[in-house]
Amino acid sequence: MKKSLPETVTLDEFDIRILRILRDEARIAVQDLSERIGLSPTPVARRIRNLEASGIITGYAAMIDEAALGYSVTVFVSVKLDRQVDQALADFENAIRDCPEVVDCWLMTGNRDYLLRVVTDGLAGFEEFLTGRLTRLPAVSSIESSIPLRRVKAGISRQP
Repeated sequence: MKKSLPETVTLDEFDIRILRILRDEARIAVQDLSERIGLSPTPVARRIRNLEASGIITGYAAMIDEAALGYSVTVFVSVKLDRQVDQALADFENAIRDCPEVVDCWLMTGNRDYLLRVVTDGLAGFEEFLTGRLTRLPAVSSIESSIPLRRVKAGISRQP
């Protein structure tokens, strides 16, 4: 099912300040947020509900250190399918959704069809995922892997 694009929403300076604070401190109390932006709690809570209802705020999550959980290896994997027909794309995407090692999956333009961010407990775990799952998916034509050396910049979303 295709997701429709959200309608353009007009944000004022208060909405933007709310988004910037929530992006970095999602657990902040409405009272504390209201004090920081200079509005009373009721309009701040209403603005948050409106931002959620409009689809600008899509959820709240805890940031987890994957390495602290034992998942120390991240690999970016580019995948090319042997055919780019709707059914092949849908089958690949459904299969990838069932792979816990795949943290992010993007349909791409260019010479590759998908870009995956794969996180495993080591190179042996990545090899097991690669040879045991990914290469066995129908329509996978070629795979190219890149191992990042270090993260230079990290973000949750682009700041408004």
